[in-house]
Amino acid sequence: MSLIREPHRRRFNAVMVGGAGAAYLSGGGFGLWELPFVALMAYVAYRGLESWTFIGIGWLLHTAWDMAHHLKGNPILSFYHDSSLACAICDPVIALWCFGGGPSLIVLVRRRQRGGLARRCTRPDGRYQGPTAGGSIASARRTSLRVEQPSDGSSPLFQ
Repeated sequence: MSLIREPHRRRFNAVMVGGAGAAYLSGGGFGLWELPFVALMAYVAYRGLESWTFIGIGWLLHTAWDMAHHLKGNPILSFYHDSSLACAICDPVIALWCFGGGPSLIVLVRRRQRGGLARRCTRPDGRYQGPTAGGSIASARRTSLRVEQPSDGSSPLFQ
């Protein structure tokens, strides 16, 4: 899911969490109670079209539903008894990723291979400011910040 570019990544994940809400409909493990859960997940997925937080909430709700089905003995895949438990283990990981804003894992790996953040910006008084708002040295100059060259000799710009 992290290979899809923004803003399509968030919208795709919202659709996925909406679909996950309907995953147990065919089994009917909780009878008519399956329908309010589907409606709740549809609402959360709709709100998730514009909010990673709602997508994360949706995955946590689905985790609870997975556990309820696992404990009742009505798995998501009837031929694999522990399928709901496996889903309940995986879903919170996806939720954490969503609460983190659903970042591209490729970008995170590339950034880590470069040694973390490639630059630090400080105020003229030496206090840490964080990355520059505009993302360039020019914007650092405009905001009277100075960009420190990393000690390992790497480029001070994000690439």
